[in-house]
Amino acid sequence: MAKLKMKKIELIALLTDSKKIIELLQRRGVVEICHNEEELSGTNVTSIISEFEKFRSTAAQALDILEIYAPEKAGIAQMIGSRTEVEKHAFGREAMQIDRIMNIAGEIIRNNRIITDSEAQIAQNNIKSDTLEQWKKLDVPLDFKGTAATSAIIGSLSYMADSDSIEAELPEGCYCEIVSASKEQTNIFLLCSKTVYEEAMNALRMMSFIPVSETESKTPSELIKLYSQENSDLQQKITECENRIIELQTERKQLKFAVDYLQMRKDKYDVLSSLGFTETTFVLNGYIPEKYCESLQKELEAKYTVFIEYTDPSDEDDVPVLLENSKFSSPVESITRMYAMPGKKDVDPTPVMSFFYYLFFGMMLSDAGYGLLMLIGTTIALKRFKLEESMKKTLIMFRNCGISTLIWGALFGSWFGDIVQVIGKEFCGKQIGSIALWFEPMNDPIKLLLYAFGLGILHLFLGVAVSFRMSWDDGRKLDAVLDTLPIYMIVLGAAPLGASILTDVPAVLKSIGTPLLLSGVVLLVLTSGRSSKSVFGKFFGGLYALYNTATGYLGDILSYSRLLALGLATGSIASVINLIGTMPQNLVLKAILLVIVFIVGHTVNLAINLLGAYVHTDRLQFVELFSKFYTGGGREFAPLTVNTKYIKFKEENINE
Repeated sequence: MAKLKMKKIELIALLTDSKKIIELLQRRGVVEICHNEEELSGTNVTSIISEFEKFRSTAAQALDILEIYAPEKAGIAQMIGSRTEVEKHAFGREAMQIDRIMNIAGEIIRNNRIITDSEAQIAQNNIKSDTLEQWKKLDVPLDFKGTAATSAIIGSLSYMADSDSIEAELPEGCYCEIVSASKEQTNIFLLCSKTVYEEAMNALRMMSFIPVSETESKTPSELIKLYSQENSDLQQKITECENRIIELQTERKQLKFAVDYLQMRKDKYDVLSSLGFTETTFVLNGYIPEKYCESLQKELEAKYTVFIEYTDPSDEDDVPVLLENSKFSSPVESITRMYAMPGKKDVDPTPVMSFFYYLFFGMMLSDAGYGLLMLIGTTIALKRFKLEESMKKTLIMFRNCGISTLIWGALFGSWFGDIVQVIGKEFCGKQIGSIALWFEPMNDPIKLLLYAFGLGILHLFLGVAVSFRMSWDDGRKLDAVLDTLPIYMIVLGAAPLGASILTDVPAVLKSIGTPLLLSGVVLLVLTSGRSSKSVFGKFFGGLYALYNTATGYLGDILSYSRLLALGLATGSIASVINLIGTMPQNLVLKAILLVIVFIVGHTVNLAINLLGAYVHTDRLQFVELFSKFYTGGGREFAPLTVNTKYIKFKEENINE
């Protein structure tokens, strides 16, 4: 229905033109290149691809570092993902500077590495200084071993002790000095005669003594000063490196170019690995939408010596899917992609669901004020900014949803809840009645529920109708009728009977509904088991189909009650927000509070219910509509294109 017809393309050209042709195809973005299956020699470009990936990662890492030390002030265009347009000749000039750009990236990374290493060293020095604080009173180096006649022992006991108790455990000729002490540790300096050194050490081991491991020939105070000076020098080096990185932020644009340029080169060589080669030519195979075949062939033949052949894919080919819809339907293509691309026998569900998607979204949000905000905001963004195609379609989708919300809100009389009535009553002293163009759901929820069920039935019937069309076009005309007609009869017959539970239904509708329902049940039971060969199989197959139809469609129709639930939720919460804003008795305080509560409350309410409307509208398409005819499982068209993050070519593509 809206799937573009695909052709297989085989291109043979001179080997000397291979890179130029691939670059042209990459800019055009209309050919998906497949791996060549013919018995031709290939080319090993793995090492080249690895090099490009390494350089691209280097440039990307440099950009990340710049973002840490010199964050870019992104405008709204950057926030919504808009890329910078470049002319082809400007791209070529920048490409000639790639070596210089990579040197800059390397310098940024080196400076960041120096900063990281220096910060790690400062942390280590601080730990050492903190450890030495408890030895600060010691006026000899920690590696001091004694004099010619004496031996020095420096270390710690894992408990509090005094010098007398320690000396009592040691042999004669030992002197102990407490350097520092706490409940958990006692640091000591011990001096003894060389003749009793071993005996003193044995005694200390019995006391759980731990000798210091410092190897510096400096006192603790000298070491602390040394580490402090070293930290000062390291901090100065960090500052210099940070300043240099900040200076290099002027190269941010060039680094972004390098990331995209190297990604393009990598993609190009990825494709080259899929081609087949002879001594003088190369062979390219792939898929192309039929609408682009003629224009691409003319352009290639005008510039290069090429042979191009287009053929129809076979049933066994894994043909990709490319969607193309009207301006009304194309914005919701992303919803289809979110579910699954159409399979070979599927129709594109996008035009089928688009009208009901906008209809249901607006009915769930159903506040004219919120719809007006959506309409104004999306229209300004679409007019003011040069957007990427995907973002543009998303904003158009929400603009259309905003129009639907505005219409439903006006029909239901909800403008930021009941703010019109609140302002009239609280500040003007006037009672303003309903401003609904149709009716207020809060006053008559059953009416809205019945309309929700009615729209749901139409939505389901649309899915069944598409299934009918697919079977009919496939040549299964009897199946198309027998799989569709009983469902229509059963649902249409049961609808007035079910509605009579909630409201009064004209007797004529009930009188028509009962025989229509019974006729549909009989037809379904008699025909649903037609594929079975036995009489019992046919009968029980029909009963099983009746059970599935009754329970399935009942559950599906009840699902549309969410149209009522979400619509009431939006309006009721909005009214509560307005009520909170008018609680003070003082008119001035009431006005101030109402403004604050209005802005904050309605912003939150819009955000929450906007998300709810989006999720539940998607759910109604995926579960209720798609289940009637859609299988999915297709593969999205993935052409060789300029897969860039920051730049795009200003020239018009062949598909524009």
